[in-house]
Amino acid sequence: MSVLGVSTSSAPLTWSEHPGRALLRLAWPITVSMVSFSTMTLASTAFVAQVGADELAGVGLAGVIGFALVCFGIGLLRGAKTLVSQAVGAGRRDRLPELIGAALGIAVVLGVAALAAGQLVAPLLVKLSASPRAGHFAAQYLAIRSLGAPLVLVYAALREASYGVGNSTAPMRASLAGNAVNIALDATLILGLHWGVQGAAVATICGNVTELAMLAWPMRTQLRALAWSRRAVRDVWSQGVPNGIQFIMEVGSFLILTVLVARMSAVDGAAHQMVLHLINVSFLPAHALAEAAAVLVGQAVGANRDHLVPRVARRALALGAGYSSVCLVGYAVLGSMIARAMSAGDHALAVRATMLLHVSLAFLVADAANVIARGVLRGASDVRYAAVVGIATSWLTTPPLTLLLGMHWGLGAVGGWIGLAIEIVVGAALFWLRVARSGWQPAAAAARRSMAGTAV
Repeated sequence: MSVLGVSTSSAPLTWSEHPGRALLRLAWPITVSMVSFSTMTLASTAFVAQVGADELAGVGLAGVIGFALVCFGIGLLRGAKTLVSQAVGAGRRDRLPELIGAALGIAVVLGVAALAAGQLVAPLLVKLSASPRAGHFAAQYLAIRSLGAPLVLVYAALREASYGVGNSTAPMRASLAGNAVNIALDATLILGLHWGVQGAAVATICGNVTELAMLAWPMRTQLRALAWSRRAVRDVWSQGVPNGIQFIMEVGSFLILTVLVARMSAVDGAAHQMVLHLINVSFLPAHALAEAAAVLVGQAVGANRDHLVPRVARRALALGAGYSSVCLVGYAVLGSMIARAMSAGDHALAVRATMLLHVSLAFLVADAANVIARGVLRGASDVRYAAVVGIATSWLTTPPLTLLLGMHWGLGAVGGWIGLAIEIVVGAALFWLRVARSGWQPAAAAARRSMAGTAV
């Protein structure tokens, strides 16, 4: 079928016979990108740790808050990936220029807002840390790091668009280049020129500039063809806002956990950051599979082939849970040894980090199931359910249990991580119940009707 010469027929889904292969093809570059980002953060943490514990605690606190400032935009821009993938599945590539243009426009506006918020929040961090000195370093780091917020969100817009059309290799190359620049500048500015946390922030911004340039260059043809449409802005906004609200509320819950842990003691704060970066290695492939599943599900929904959605979900879960199980065994056997090696001779830090690592064993596999189910629901445009469940489980578990178990009962950071484990396990069960019962189908049908209504 065509309207005014533009095809509106569904595109053939060449991956439909082997969704597992397609998931791996999309997911492995996303995994590399995420590992690169994690390595960037871990490298900065390692370099700052050579300067002092207060500097490390300050950068950890400011890093979480800096991410919180852009997380609404990052979550919202995932809606662009869903719409792009659905347009590809529906054979409506004519919509891509306006969808990408809408995503970039929203990214710029939200990036400038995050920059301004960062400058306002930075001076307040001195009072949020158990150590005034650590709070001072947190304020320094955030004031500089927030200058890169527009770069982060514009890059996120281009990355999500690239994922939506099935290209995950270009963002991977960009991420690797940005990581290389960041690590080189960390060594130069922190250790060579002794700029401390300020050097870490400058190195991160330079890494952001690099990855944005490296992704924009191969997309230059698409960028020259950008179009502006109020309808596309509304579509991206309405699709993305539930994602953005869910993301910022969940990050807000985690931010409360981080702030409460930071106020417990410097050892708790440092152990929290250390183990968080460590177990990210086990989380990242599952998150990559969730992104890949969202793309394939979006294409299936756009092509009106909903029967493929459960197949994609099951393949993604099998792959993600299998990898997480291997990590679980590795941490169970080698966890204490890894914690001692990362603690640089600090016995108290090693003991606390080992305890947190043991608590994480309770939710490693559940976290994979949790994020993959979310990816499936996002690809089917069932974003409201995902948002409501994600917000409810995060706010009814982690902050209250951190206060009760961590502070009132004296378990410290361990109490907070017990709350985090309950949040993840309960959320995973509710999300998979939604997937298994096909509760996403009405949202998928509505997405197809909306796509058909924009035929030109």
